[in-house]
Amino acid sequence: MSALSKPQPVAPDASALELTRQCMKDDHFAAQAGVELLLIEPGHAKAKMPVQQQHLNGLGTVQGGAIFTLADLTFAAAVNAYGIASVAINVNITFMKAVSTGTLWAEAKEQSRNFKLGTYAVDIRDDKGDLVAQFQGLGYLKKEKLSDFYAAKRK
Repeated sequence: MSALSKPQPVAPDASALELTRQCMKDDHFAAQAGVELLLIEPGHAKAKMPVQQQHLNGLGTVQGGAIFTLADLTFAAAVNAYGIASVAINVNITFMKAVSTGTLWAEAKEQSRNFKLGTYAVDIRDDKGDLVAQFQGLGYLKKEKLSDFYAAKRK
């Protein structure tokens, strides 16, 4: 596989996907922000966040941190869906358009992945499909599986 080729699809492992769903549900900050995951599969995820009063800044538009939270959880779902505990080590977000109402939609897509790192692009769009923000995330793939993390957490 050349350095520029796309990653090969990986068949979803049902237990890894279920653990990823649980891990994302355990993200209390994103849950409090109203982020809802719609799709989780290895290297790919979709989520939405209905705009609420609590998301608005002093200018009456969605605060950047709210948009970042939506993008970050979507990225986390995509990178962790392989069943390997993964964390962000570098992220960047660019805001393109202000939004005050409606629902924000996020889609994370894997750009590349090796045994230690995964790079992801997340597009955040409004109800019209207009691009609101672009998020780039670099995930570090830890040595432990999500299942090992949850087994240790239960002890």
